[in-house]
Amino acid sequence: MIKKSHHTVRQSIQQRIETGEWPLGALIPGEIVLAAEYGCARTTINRALQALADAGMLIRKRKGGTRVCSMPVRLAKFAIPIVREQVEATGCQYKHQVVVNILKVPEKEIAAGLNLASGEKANYLETLHFANGKPFAFEQRWVNLKAVPTILTAPLHEISANEWLVKTVPFSSGDVVFYATNAEQRIADAIETTLGTAIFVSDRTTWFKEEFITKVKLYYQAGFQLYTQL
Repeated sequence: MIKKSHHTVRQSIQQRIETGEWPLGALIPGEIVLAAEYGCARTTINRALQALADAGMLIRKRKGGTRVCSMPVRLAKFAIPIVREQVEATGCQYKHQVVVNILKVPEKEIAAGLNLASGEKANYLETLHFANGKPFAFEQRWVNLKAVPTILTAPLHEISANEWLVKTVPFSSGDVVFYATNAEQRIADAIETTLGTAIFVSDRTTWFKEEFITKVKLYYQAGFQLYTQL
């Protein structure tokens, strides 16, 4: 039997769920049994099952085995956006400007949310992103120096912190909140819009295991639209 990759195994298991071979709520065979069936290592099975669990199709319990979800969840696919690519996708020319790049102690609320010790400094950055020379988005970012010390020597005038982090630093989890707000004076000035204009905001925090990597707020110019898939 030809050994299969975890991608192939995942597709096969997903098909067995979708066709009803393994019905909703059913306990599926264990990793050892599946490894023998598919002719692959147990680690390959583990990766495939975990991917399906992350996609909301399986529930895995250490001592309870793996079951098909009673009500499989469809999750929106969200990749961390690179602002340069968002700008270029509109047909515009991109550039960025680092406005602030300092080390400072965050406010208590932010420090607590990022698991920083009292008085611990982080790298604080503000960046303007432009489309054809006009403000596209204003970025406020905190970076954990314990997790990403190399941010201090990164060529951030050549590549934005947004793009550098996405391409350089791995993460294991995160959370993101999208909302609309009325631009306060400082934000309105930064993106050259009128005070009180309704704008789109992305507020995201990413982690690697138990260590926070970065927290960022992106304030987009009025009219910005976010596209994702289900």
